[in-house]
Amino acid sequence: MKTLVAVLAWCILFVLCWPLALLALLLWPIAWLLALPFRLVGITFSAMFAFLQAILFLPARLLGWRPAAVA
Repeated sequence: MKTLVAVLAWCILFVLCWPLALLALLLWPIAWLLALPFRLVGITFSAMFAFLQAILFLPARLLGWRPAAVA
């Protein structure tokens, strides 16, 4: 769904201002490559916090505590 919205927005931009749409099409891979290290850092921090949470909740899990079921 997100991809469909992006393609539709690009088509509208292409109709309204085609030079800007072509520039966006050419610069998108460069922006993606520049954002890649930040995405990897975010994944690393997310995994680190999940690991820290698992370590901190281990004693409670061993004593029989279970997280509440999501309805």
